[in-house]
Amino acid sequence: MTSKRALIVRGGWEGHQPVEATDLFIPFLEKNDYSVRVEDSPQIYADASVMGDLDLIVQCFTMGSIEQDALRGLRSAVEAGTGFAGWHGGIVDAFRGSSDYLHLVGGQFACHPGIPEAEQTGEQSDNYVPYRVNMLPGAADHPITRGIEDFDLVTEQYWVLADDYCDVLATTTQAVRDGDPWHRPVTSPAIWTRSWGEGKIFVCTPGHRVEVLEDPNVRTIVERGLLWAGR
Repeated sequence: MTSKRALIVRGGWEGHQPVEATDLFIPFLEKNDYSVRVEDSPQIYADASVMGDLDLIVQCFTMGSIEQDALRGLRSAVEAGTGFAGWHGGIVDAFRGSSDYLHLVGGQFACHPGIPEAEQTGEQSDNYVPYRVNMLPGAADHPITRGIEDFDLVTEQYWVLADDYCDVLATTTQAVRDGDPWHRPVTSPAIWTRSWGEGKIFVCTPGHRVEVLEDPNVRTIVERGLLWAGR
């Protein structure tokens, strides 16, 4: 018998595989006593009869837009204690035109510098680079990241604009390469949490496609993050 309710909102840019990516975690949520409802539009956030009963919202909706009534519903639910969680562009590259949404999440995708232009082929892999996710000291005892050490990925490395209200568990650093216009390494948060009213927010920037989410470190972090954020 399930005792908790989760809402998955998925859609937007198909390159992030919103259906396949969220399907990866539905069995995990169900195993942990969540009943799961799936919607393909953020407009569900405007439905108070749905939002008032939720323990967790998982969002995988890249770019797109959100109406003001939906945004108010999302923020109100989180403030009242509903968890809000997601990965990659599904949470930090959603609703670029809404400053109030960015204020809620605390970080915004800015860029993912890729391979040298002369080597690019026009595929998504143009943006894949090897990089390291560096765990911060506070991550050693956090329930999301306990026992996880620095790890390496080859995928999009997010350059993120963020504020210092984020409780950062891990970072990643953009190197300075020949031809780059920046002049020193730039460190961005890669995994963070955030308290908002009575609610908790979890963000993991790795997760471009299913194969990244299936990396043992990434999958463990996301699964733990979903449970941590839940009411």
